[in-house]
Amino acid sequence: MTSSKTYSFFIDQHGCAKNQVDGEILIGHLEKAGHKRVCDAALADIIIINSCGFIQSAKEESLESFYDAKKAYPDKKVVMAGCLSERYADLFEESIPEMDGIFGNGKLSDIVDFVEKTMEDCRPKMKAPQSGVCGGDRPFINNFAGSAYVKITEGCSNHCAFCAIPIIRGELRSRKISDIIDEIKILLGRGVYEINLIGQDLAAYGTGATDTEEEGKNLRGDSPLKVLLEKICEIEGNFVVRLLYIHPDHFPMDILPLMQKDSKLLHYFDIPFQSGDDQIIKAMNRNGTAQGYALMVEKIRQALGDVVLRTTFLTGFPGEKKNNFLNTQNFLKTIRPNWSGTFAYSREDDTPAYNMKKQVSFRKAQKRANILHEIQEEITFEKLNEFIGQKVSVLIEEVIPNEDEGIAIGRAWFQAPDVDGSVVLRYENDDPKEASLVKEGNVVFANILGTAGVDLDARLIVE
Repeated sequence: MTSSKTYSFFIDQHGCAKNQVDGEILIGHLEKAGHKRVCDAALADIIIINSCGFIQSAKEESLESFYDAKKAYPDKKVVMAGCLSERYADLFEESIPEMDGIFGNGKLSDIVDFVEKTMEDCRPKMKAPQSGVCGGDRPFINNFAGSAYVKITEGCSNHCAFCAIPIIRGELRSRKISDIIDEIKILLGRGVYEINLIGQDLAAYGTGATDTEEEGKNLRGDSPLKVLLEKICEIEGNFVVRLLYIHPDHFPMDILPLMQKDSKLLHYFDIPFQSGDDQIIKAMNRNGTAQGYALMVEKIRQALGDVVLRTTFLTGFPGEKKNNFLNTQNFLKTIRPNWSGTFAYSREDDTPAYNMKKQVSFRKAQKRANILHEIQEEITFEKLNEFIGQKVSVLIEEVIPNEDEGIAIGRAWFQAPDVDGSVVLRYENDDPKEASLVKEGNVVFANILGTAGVDLDARLIVE
């Protein structure tokens, strides 16, 4: 339904891929109602800060963006949306009167009513209960061409001691298989090649399902994630699927044979281990062990061979001593992931870890994070060198204007968007055939020539 009054809006996007999808859905709802998205905040009637509330640094960044926008555009409406406002709506309402409105993330379709009330000077606070998985048209995909995220779950029920996600987004809920398939088909019809499945824990897909009882039944006993992947693989077309974020405590091993036989499923896994010490793993409210996790990685590699592994480590968790950290170092050296991110522990309100004894200083936590980062740099360098001389497919993200030499930036199958390195692709820009292949969103073949930090140099292959 088109609104009687229309407004221009600008979305300042923060946070993870899941929040990015939320931002895209907000745009869809607003545009459907007749409002206009602009790419310059100076041209907007209302500025929406789609915030992140996960860790302290992200919270500070979102708040700084709000104050910067309010200072730069004092006559415009500036509102806070997303995870941070979901988490601290009552506090913001009382303590930050400059906020022209506060919008949570429980029911994204309410954004139209919210914007209209804001523009009427009502200063609304809209925070709906967490239920289901929000969806909607996404006319604007905030990725490079050829790639998109598809959310299959919302919330999380793992309740890791350090994590505020269940507080912000509630218990885990799953989308209907039919809805996911429909969305993927729409994206493929728009030229998307890479489908990145996201959720707080893909392994828990099927929990809190919104499917009907009949649709959710699985007489074979397969994991719901495997059933979903089978349905995705039945879709016709040239595309690939990447799985992002699988909790290590219940990795569904039954997806491996399917990945073995269907090339649409990339052999790429994002498994956030967080620690390699049994004492800390248990304190984090996780059920696994370092040995068990290492064995799981070994089994995955044995099953698939050319596996690329990304993980995450959290240093300075309460109670982490030198020997605990040494165990994590050894674990990292044992599993040798292609990529890993390391973060110093952030003490988050209302999480179980907040009141734990033996808090580690941020300085010490950051020092440990730097050590893990240095270890990973060596491992990544060695892993990337293994690709030298190989022929790989590259999804082109950006063509760089250059008179002397054709240069484009893209990603190979072993590089996830935003978090891993890139492929610097070189080609003859005065060769019509080569130049015609190198377009944003196209997939081309390239020969890997060498490494440059976390990136790879490559030469276009014309077949």
